[in-house]
Amino acid sequence: MAQIQWFPGHMAKARKQVQEKIKQVDLVLEVVDARTPESSRNPMLDELVADKPRIMVLNKQDLADPALTAAWVQYYQDQGFAAIAIDAQHAKRLQQIPQLATKLMAEKIARKKARGIRNPMIKAMCIGIPNVGKSTVLNRLVRRNIAVTGNKPGVTKNQQWLKASDNFQLLDTPGILWPKFASQTIGMRLAFTGAIADAVFQEDMVGLYGLTYFMAHYPAALKKAYHVTDDDLNEAPHDLLVKLTKSQGFAEAYDRMAERLIFDARQGKLGRFTLEKPGETDADAE
Repeated sequence: MAQIQWFPGHMAKARKQVQEKIKQVDLVLEVVDARTPESSRNPMLDELVADKPRIMVLNKQDLADPALTAAWVQYYQDQGFAAIAIDAQHAKRLQQIPQLATKLMAEKIARKKARGIRNPMIKAMCIGIPNVGKSTVLNRLVRRNIAVTGNKPGVTKNQQWLKASDNFQLLDTPGILWPKFASQTIGMRLAFTGAIADAVFQEDMVGLYGLTYFMAHYPAALKKAYHVTDDDLNEAPHDLLVKLTKSQGFAEAYDRMAERLIFDARQGKLGRFTLEKPGETDADAE
């Protein structure tokens, strides 16, 4: 099976930039995809941001399974992070982020005020992998379209400072993937949700992964979208993909049906879903 991997040259440069800038910020906003919270975390970033206070921002909550989103927020809070689930595209719950930042920086703000600084500035770095919605989060917070956005990975190429208010400043950074995923399952999750450029992976392989997961965890979504029956759900995933290819009018073009499945899932046509649960291993999820 081909390995899914994507690490363009600009990401290596971005990693170095994050390393250089981290000393200038008070805290870190780590934006993840609520559908793949742990898989969309770059393990290299833990090393880069060191012991900076962190807010875990679970974006795209409107596309994710609400029960699992709540479980993930609790999981990250139990890990010692502040955590919040948001829908940046529709500006839901965004303004709670500055409030969380102020709460995390309360002691530092108090010390600065004691030194005569009337309105201390909070500086935050926004990090995350490609296509988790970092730039959309920032644009909503600053209420202007300053950060570059796009519904494809790797849009932001440079760092830029953005002023959200008189006392809250944000540093946008390019999305950074890491050189090698710990497991192929992580690559599948990221490919299925669009964190990796489509040209990098084979649609039939990723589509089959998605179909297998939905058969096990969201069968009702398949029934509604493609009129799948209970008998169909008892078939092997590959056999069901073949059947769907024909029933959806793609003849024997399995890759086109796989591509359709991926597209439908990303667009929310298969309902809200999350591809991993807190505490489970990749073996548990397969």
